[in-house]
Amino acid sequence: MSIRTSDVDGVDTIILPPVRDLSDGFSVRRALPSAHRRMVGPFIFFDQMGEAVFNSGEGLDVRPHPHIGLATVTYLLEGEILHRDSVGSKQAIRPGEVNWMTAGSGIVHSERTSDAVRASGGTLFGLQTWVALPTSHEETDPGFSHHKAADIPTIEDAGARLTLIAGHSDGLTSPVKTYSDMVYADIALQEGARYQLKAEHVERAIYVVGGAVEVVGQSGGFAAGELVVFKPGAEIVLRGRGASGARLMLLGGEPLPEKRNIYWNFVSSSAERIEQAKADWQAQRFAPVPEESEFIPLPA
Repeated sequence: MSIRTSDVDGVDTIILPPVRDLSDGFSVRRALPSAHRRMVGPFIFFDQMGEAVFNSGEGLDVRPHPHIGLATVTYLLEGEILHRDSVGSKQAIRPGEVNWMTAGSGIVHSERTSDAVRASGGTLFGLQTWVALPTSHEETDPGFSHHKAADIPTIEDAGARLTLIAGHSDGLTSPVKTYSDMVYADIALQEGARYQLKAEHVERAIYVVGGAVEVVGQSGGFAAGELVVFKPGAEIVLRGRGASGARLMLLGGEPLPEKRNIYWNFVSSSAERIEQAKADWQAQRFAPVPEESEFIPLPA
């Protein structure tokens, strides 16, 4: 993973996440955590999934695996994923919908392509993030919530559209239950359309999913696959650049006061708690996922 410099005032870091091929042409770009930036607000993990194209009979198969101390947020731009977890949830997610899974004291889940979608093939393109939970909620009961696209607030103005996935911004509040101050939004900008980055959140970043953006009044811009972290309080007005405009994710919030340890799928303010989770998974003490018999072993 590398970074690049920018002449744009107000930019702290630009992270260039590498492409990792997982299997069968399915790749991810992991922007967080990195050696250059561990978190943005409460966000400790940021993956772009795909864009993948599956032929008939192919699909995604992420076997059951555990989490503690965090919440996962899944948001798709194309395709469908079938989520199952150890609290009994079984939910397909489609573009514009939000899956929020609170791991808390411990949860296990799988992510697969359903039999119906696998039969016909198709595309898969989306984002998965992890939000570290405050210490007061790290051991909260695990849970899962699904929100339909029609319930996620959206505003449009002069070629700019903002969909607020979680948290609050621009006078909107998402119905997704969160545990700390944060913003997570999907922003689409037509060519020349503008969006002013609000300073209400201490830490802010954008991930450019497609197209390119520039900062009004300054030279230089940001391209697809770049995570751009801004300095606190910086006044930034973004503008879509090029015929296709831009699609980007806005993320940030109040940074958590305590350091977070991360190992595999476990996040905690306590290193000892991570070790306990590792031992629990090796001994298969986590609750199982109904309808599933496979699992991902603890990595060496």
